[in-house]
Amino acid sequence: MDSVLNYIGMLLWSGWTGLLDYLAAHVLLCLVPAFVIAGFMSSMIPKEAITRYLGPKASRWISYPASAFGGFILAVCSCTILPLFAGIWKRGAGLGPAITFLFVGPAINILAITYTGATIGMDIAISRLVLSIAFGIFIGLIMAWIFRKEESARETEMAASGVFDQTAKVKPAVWVLFLMLVAVLIVGTLQVDLLTNVYASVNLPFDWANGLGSFLSTMNLTIQGAVLILMLVVIGITAWKGFEKIFDGFTGWTYAAFAFIAITILIAAPKEEVGSLVIGINGRLIGEIILLIGIAVVASRSFTKDELSGWVWETWKFVKQIFPLLIVGVFAAGIVKVIIPEAWVRTIAGQNTIWANLVGVLFGVFMYFPTLVEVPVAKMFLDLGMARGPLLAYLLSDPELSLQSILVLNGVMGKKKTAIYVSLVAVFSTLAGYLFGLILAAG
Repeated sequence: MDSVLNYIGMLLWSGWTGLLDYLAAHVLLCLVPAFVIAGFMSSMIPKEAITRYLGPKASRWISYPASAFGGFILAVCSCTILPLFAGIWKRGAGLGPAITFLFVGPAINILAITYTGATIGMDIAISRLVLSIAFGIFIGLIMAWIFRKEESARETEMAASGVFDQTAKVKPAVWVLFLMLVAVLIVGTLQVDLLTNVYASVNLPFDWANGLGSFLSTMNLTIQGAVLILMLVVIGITAWKGFEKIFDGFTGWTYAAFAFIAITILIAAPKEEVGSLVIGINGRLIGEIILLIGIAVVASRSFTKDELSGWVWETWKFVKQIFPLLIVGVFAAGIVKVIIPEAWVRTIAGQNTIWANLVGVLFGVFMYFPTLVEVPVAKMFLDLGMARGPLLAYLLSDPELSLQSILVLNGVMGKKKTAIYVSLVAVFSTLAGYLFGLILAAG
């Protein structure tokens, strides 16, 4: 009985620490801005402006490349693309182009592609880039064909409401604010010297070796990470009090939530040296400060309270719909990661077979890691004996088929669409890895 309890405790601890690590190191600089951008698109950008290029009536030669290009511009991870996908689809984008956007966004993250080439090899990196774009467009076309009747009915419904009249105009301030919001996302994640260089350092007056630092280290948390998690809790409370009845007017809770969101992004921006209390004032922090001030000025001067209320409400809806599922999925993935033995990697995925490549895809489902983290994990799989074909299958599926992504997509698209999308991604990734392995063997 004790051994069973110890094992269950180990699994729960793995899920818990995985969740803490995810929240502390991954969410703030990408997911929070993504929710805000999704809410902004949903409330500020008319459906006509989106459906002009992505709608069912748009030419496939325009809509699918536009979707792929849009995903490439943002180049974010799977959890970040989900609220953006929900936003463009609900605003009238065709199912096919929206699926292409969903697939391509996390798959061709420029940072991940570059890191993959440097760590594992350019053969894997280039194959990942090319196949992700091709698969995104092809899977989108298949999904649009399978659900063509539903899409036709949806098109008729939207056409009756004037969605495809393409007469709506977007005032310039909307595009200015949209670009600034996207810039917050890019500045928070882009790895370039201008943003990552530390221009000054601040030593916090605490003793890391004792007290709080020692306690946090048992959970692989830094003080910065712990503060960010605490800020998420504070944001949740203030947003619930200030956003739930936003159409009744802005309250003190509303402004407090705005302030805490901005403060959280700024706390996440500086570089903290692991194992110390030295906070590096980098270009990322400076850039975020400038952008947040600019956003506050443009939003307050160019938009009415009703427009801002609509933006807040749409963002809050996305958060309530998606964020709880992300938490559950990340926790579950942390548990499953412990259950899978390392020996399985060597024995089953060590050869280039269909089954080995399918195993690579399954690793992508159950062993999801944040963007860039999947690359050292893939290197670990390679060192343990995984063949390069299954390795590519893993890298293709990891950003697309994580447990949390599947849960969220089920809530957004429904069970049938989600099941078919997941099946298509699994089949394409498996075949791609297998054929890639055959080409390597022939060469």
